[in-house]
Amino acid sequence: MHESDARFSRDRWADLKNPFRQVPGSICAPRGFKCAAVFCDIKKLGTGKGSEKGQKRDLALIVSDAAAAVAGMFTTNKVCAAPVKISRQRASRKFARAIVVNSGNANACTGQQGMRDAKAMTRLAASSVAALYERRKNSNHATVTDRRDKIKEEDVLVCSTGRIGVSMPMKNIERGIRACAPCIARSTANARQVAEAIMTTDTRRKEIALEFKIGRSKIRIGGICKGAGMIQPGMATMLGFIATDAAIEPSALKRALKIAVGQSFNRITVDGDMSTNDSVIALANGLAGNSKSEIRGSQFQAALNFVCLELAKMIVRDGEGTSRFVALHLRGARNDRDAEVAARAIANSSLVRTSWCGGDPNWGRILCAAGYSKADVDETTVDVGYAQPNSRKILFAFRRGRPTNVALKTLAKITSAAEFDLHVDLHRGHSEFVLYAADLTENYVAFNKGDITDPATLGG
Repeated sequence: MHESDARFSRDRWADLKNPFRQVPGSICAPRGFKCAAVFCDIKKLGTGKGSEKGQKRDLALIVSDAAAAVAGMFTTNKVCAAPVKISRQRASRKFARAIVVNSGNANACTGQQGMRDAKAMTRLAASSVAALYERRKNSNHATVTDRRDKIKEEDVLVCSTGRIGVSMPMKNIERGIRACAPCIARSTANARQVAEAIMTTDTRRKEIALEFKIGRSKIRIGGICKGAGMIQPGMATMLGFIATDAAIEPSALKRALKIAVGQSFNRITVDGDMSTNDSVIALANGLAGNSKSEIRGSQFQAALNFVCLELAKMIVRDGEGTSRFVALHLRGARNDRDAEVAARAIANSSLVRTSWCGGDPNWGRILCAAGYSKADVDETTVDVGYAQPNSRKILFAFRRGRPTNVALKTLAKITSAAEFDLHVDLHRGHSEFVLYAADLTENYVAFNKGDITDPATLGG
């Protein structure tokens, strides 16, 4: 874990009122979830960002031993990848069993062939996993019941991430799926390998798991995600997978995930670009044995919110070229729409973000962005202030239409840190919005511009 992530997690655990306990295993921490990952050279070595990592695993399976309630949230981009179209439809059903995911190729803008390839991935995953369970059932060490080896193509969701407009190398993928299925296991090592397999331009794994009690039952929620660039969810070039052994009705899981994503993955931005492949999928297999009536309380929702928010913040901290993590608190908006559009205008302003890169508390750029955001803004009522992370002590640079007498050097001590909070109060109403954002650095530009004479530099 990155040092700043570790520090933040320690602070957040101390503040939690709910008795959550962090446990290892991420996506495999809940009962009945197995996973594995393999390398099958989906993005040919030497053909762009990500491939310079060498033989990094690039295909993974996540499987539940039992039928699991399913929920999904997907990109709102009108141009969306074939896997998104298929998984969105399957996540609208009540139950699923598995997810097959690859990095290195987005399978986006690939026409009908892309749809056929995505469906073929789910068919191959279903047959490979079903065959594995059948062999285990017939062995001397049977681990599943008859109903558990019944897995169909429709029970499998599919996700892809990588370069847009490139056909899927299906021979490699078929070989990878068939090699991956026999390796699935419930282990921390396998979970880490899957968290690495879904990475593209990410520099580190993003994973978490919690344990807590509902009634007499111990519940676990684990998750992994990927994302570093093309991040402005609704959602981003991000994939997120959540597993829980809680027993919960599919409709309740769908509601819970929508709330959690709204407070986490849809509250981050790295560069303001929305991807074609964004997906967050949750599976709940009920093996914790709790009563479904007990899940109606707030504790499951609170735990799911926390898992999603921690994963979302990991994405921003690992943003391409990022050197600053900024928690933007927009308050005093006339309504919820104004609060969000003002916050996003500020957080996605190139001028604001470059000033963050330099550690410059340039409130003029912040006011400018808020002013063109189409929110109700009157500069004579606006406050702009800075604070250390999670601190209630705010140093205001601008209050009610006038600069304050706080020295630039004093403000810069806050804004030159790796993480700080930005507070903007419009004083026009009571609505607020929190957004987690990153600065814009020279490294981001260098990383993403590419060079058509050198295929190894081309982005995903």
